[in-house]
Amino acid sequence: MQNKRIHINRELQVTADGSHTLFIPEMDEHYHSVNGAIQESRHIFIEAGLHQSNKEDITVLEIGFGTGLNAFLTLLEAESLPIRIHYYSIELYPLSLDVVQTLNYGELICSEKKDLFFALHEAPWDQSVRITNSFELHKIQGDSNRCDLPNPIDLVYFDAFAPDKQPEMWNQEIFNRLYANMSEGGILTTYCAKGVVRRMMKEAGYTVERIPGPPGKREMLRALKL
Repeated sequence: MQNKRIHINRELQVTADGSHTLFIPEMDEHYHSVNGAIQESRHIFIEAGLHQSNKEDITVLEIGFGTGLNAFLTLLEAESLPIRIHYYSIELYPLSLDVVQTLNYGELICSEKKDLFFALHEAPWDQSVRITNSFELHKIQGDSNRCDLPNPIDLVYFDAFAPDKQPEMWNQEIFNRLYANMSEGGILTTYCAKGVVRRMMKEAGYTVERIPGPPGKREMLRALKL
């Protein structure tokens, strides 16, 4: 697929932990929590997701590549632990490199490896690229409701914009498809804790638990394929 970009007005903002987020005025929506972008991503996707897997070879699917923060944190975990990551991420509206270069995640999280953060964004779309020996990236530009999903998936980072901002991303069919493509013992994590989302996950077959959320958010959801 040709990498087409649609202009969306995004404003750079600083969150409570000093890391950046992007704000879309037309949607009144942030890419990451204003209470701390880095600590939010670590809590929801690394600690509640990646650290709960007992596999050494893990296929991750991220719904919403966005700023690349979740991918960068996961890459660094793969570098520090004896694990290998095959990381798929679906994004309909990729950020331009001009916007990416304003983000401070590389410098704040691991300045000596900040070039790897930019490598994630510079990697071509719709093909597998080995970023490090332990981290392979496959970015898919498209709509997660329509594009093919990897199979099997061990871990899902469901990081679409909120259901009231982007309702088309939160539907029964997508959770059914994710469940069907997940390995036994697979994990799905999301910042969202809405009852309607929890019910869709349960309808798909997941065992769903509410667990403590990151700073500024009381709860989040984690779904398991048992």
